[in-house]
Amino acid sequence: MLKADKIVDAKGLACPMPIVRTKKAMDGLESGQMLEVQTTDKGAKNDLTAWAKSSGHELVDSSEQDGILTFWIRKGE
Repeated sequence: MLKADKIVDAKGLACPMPIVRTKKAMDGLESGQMLEVQTTDKGAKNDLTAWAKSSGHELVDSSEQDGILTFWIRKGE
């Protein structure tokens, strides 16, 4: 289990809110820290993967359980 420095609860929110919340939370983290994002938006997998890549962050892992998608993103430089 990965240890997150901060958790974003975006469950029940539709696109683009999960990304908006993720971006805002990421701005408050130091380089190398881990952000955990929880969402029920199926489109978030593609959105977060693309966003992390274009923003220089690393999508470390993701999982799905009971309809909740969880992503762990490590902040880049």
